[in-house]
Amino acid sequence: MSRYLITGGAGFLGINLCRYLLARGRDVVSFDIADFDYPERASCKVIKGDIRDRAAVEAAMAGVDFVVHAAAALPLYPADDIYSTDVTGTRIVIDAALEHGAKRFIHLSTTAVYGINARVPGGEDDPRIAVGPYGDAKIQAEDICFEYRERGMIVPLLRPKAFVGPERLGIFALLYDWAKEGRGFPVLGDGANRYQLLDVEDLCEVIEACCRLDAAVVNDTFNIGAKAFTTVADDYQAVLDYAGYGKKVTPIPAEPAILLLRALESLDLSPVYKWVYETAAVDSVVSIERAEQKLGFQPKFSNIDALLRNYQWYLDHFDALSSRSGVSHRAPWRQGILSLARLFF
Repeated sequence: MSRYLITGGAGFLGINLCRYLLARGRDVVSFDIADFDYPERASCKVIKGDIRDRAAVEAAMAGVDFVVHAAAALPLYPADDIYSTDVTGTRIVIDAALEHGAKRFIHLSTTAVYGINARVPGGEDDPRIAVGPYGDAKIQAEDICFEYRERGMIVPLLRPKAFVGPERLGIFALLYDWAKEGRGFPVLGDGANRYQLLDVEDLCEVIEACCRLDAAVVNDTFNIGAKAFTTVADDYQAVLDYAGYGKKVTPIPAEPAILLLRALESLDLSPVYKWVYETAAVDSVVSIERAEQKLGFQPKFSNIDALLRNYQWYLDHFDALSSRSGVSHRAPWRQGILSLARLFF
């Protein structure tokens, strides 16, 4: 039986991928610096460790066929942690995978590598433009993957859009929290722009395909996103409608709002960082044609499907979530001064 090592296995994508693979009878190893606090602990091998620790990574790599590298320090982490985790950590993991003879190394990158003013729809060969420490680190991590691909490794590189589903909170908790409280929700600009999302289950299917399909096919770079999506206003309105309070999304002028959010970010008073507020009022769409043609990718979930599935999970687990906060995708982000803004909606 093939063995799958998932770095970041205790994270949002990690646990969803663990569940996806376990349901298909796969042998799964989770490697994460965070605790693996799920019932699936009894069904997979759990190793607590840091991808920046070469010895720990080496020990976890024994007998592994497929490495899915999903561990990352996200944009709200300190810059030093972002670089040491996303760049140095990636090199450690991929080098250990090569040394131990892993068949494939599936790397999770992001469409944020295309920058703020990206072409629409963006293609995999478009220029990469760093935005902040996270964007810069992700580009450097990709370059490491390209280097090892040149050395003969099979390295499928995935650039997913922002993905949601069970266990996802982070910035989406702002929308869900306000909807649950019976409040409206602001959108930057008129809300008529399109912002492509992705359901985590669709992403898990792509990852599994990259382990299963012919090596020559998957040894490439792929954008991954939903195929069906409407406008930001319509997508978010669907969540408010589902909440059942009759509330509406409220367009707010983009330029002054962005200026305010920049100031709040610089003062550490808001969890909304540059990549989010600079792209929130413009079209943000990538082409998924390469994944469709080469991987047979057929997304099952639209933006609205993914948001509502995630929102229902949030409602079902709200009591357990209300005491948590943090900077990962699995924790509601601290709203800071934005918690006061809800009073106007």
